[in-house]
Amino acid sequence: MRSSNSFGVHFIIKTSKISGGEAPVYARISVDSQRVEISMKQRVDPGQWNHARGLAKGNKNEIRELNEYLEKVRATITADFQDLQLAKKHITAEMLKNRFLGEDRQDMMLSQLLEYHNTEFTEKLREGTLKNYFTTGKYLGKFVKKKYKRGDYCVRDIDFTFVQSFEIYLRRHRPTDHQRPMTQNGVMKHMERFQKLMGLARDMEWIVKSPFDRYRLKFEKVEIDYLTEFELERITDKVFTNARLSWVQDLFVFACYTGLAYTDLSELTPSSVYKGVDGEPWLSGKRKKTSEPFHIPLLYPALNLIEKYRDHEKSKTKGTLLPVPTNQRLNTYLKEIADLCGISKNLTFHVARHTFATTVTLLNGVPIESVSKMLGHSRLSTTQVYGRVIQKKLSQDMASLRDKLSPKSIPSVLKAI
Repeated sequence: MRSSNSFGVHFIIKTSKISGGEAPVYARISVDSQRVEISMKQRVDPGQWNHARGLAKGNKNEIRELNEYLEKVRATITADFQDLQLAKKHITAEMLKNRFLGEDRQDMMLSQLLEYHNTEFTEKLREGTLKNYFTTGKYLGKFVKKKYKRGDYCVRDIDFTFVQSFEIYLRRHRPTDHQRPMTQNGVMKHMERFQKLMGLARDMEWIVKSPFDRYRLKFEKVEIDYLTEFELERITDKVFTNARLSWVQDLFVFACYTGLAYTDLSELTPSSVYKGVDGEPWLSGKRKKTSEPFHIPLLYPALNLIEKYRDHEKSKTKGTLLPVPTNQRLNTYLKEIADLCGISKNLTFHVARHTFATTVTLLNGVPIESVSKMLGHSRLSTTQVYGRVIQKKLSQDMASLRDKLSPKSIPSVLKAI
């Protein structure tokens, strides 16, 4: 690429377009062998025009004002040329003309930003994550229509007030399928995705700065749902005559004894099972979410289920280790299973992963470092949240034991503490 260009700005008049004794003034931009002309929306008496200098001649106020305006135009176009040179752009005369007229400025609309993100990141984001962006996009569209009475909104015009108003809209919104408002974390998830969209717009130089610079996401800490040993036994031992529920039950139990998230489980193949260093069967793979590898010694409940579905038609067709339906279907059927097993917790497939981390491993003395490796966590701190859950459980158990063993009368030595 060339590092320099021949460049010039010269003003001319067009005597072929004289009207009322005055000719229109044009700026002629030259870059290398190319040149373009821009109307200055100004007119001058041809007799008062200095063709060599490209300026009007005389000392009248209107002449001085015209020349000052033309010099400002020259300075603006020259500055644009220098900016493009510094940015190492390939410069053309047409580019400078469009830049001066503002025609190079593409006002990205909110719908276009969403479309660009969802198209460009199709292969980078998981299907579930993309689906969440589509949902956030729908809420943004409804918000713009309700508050601004518009079908779309210019990304450049989105400011801090817009961001705050959208948060308020989400808090007050009542979905048609239920009357409860979104939770704090539900609102924050949409705001987090909106923040990332505006960050993308900034990185692509469609906006100068993100309106989220002064905005702070505020997530609430939530309790991790997992099954107790008793609840896990209830689900494991329950006999379902319905083949659909029995199938989902097996997949859930498999996840409880392997700790696999839905996406990772659905991508297992027969080659995922291998003989470990101890001569026993292990499971290996790479987490879709973090790209971290995992290696899991297979416990007997999981091994039995692999054997059960070894020749399943759907597994053979897809080449997977287990026949896995969509996550949505799994979670729908798990609600039914929870009701039939008398479990009041919000049973989702991800509860199985939490159950493996707590009830199956940590509560049975498996070191947290080993659990972290099996879960495929990239940082130990991610796994430590389960450690806090276990501490709380131990505290509750000890409190119950303390009450059971407490004497009828408190010894005087304890009163002094």
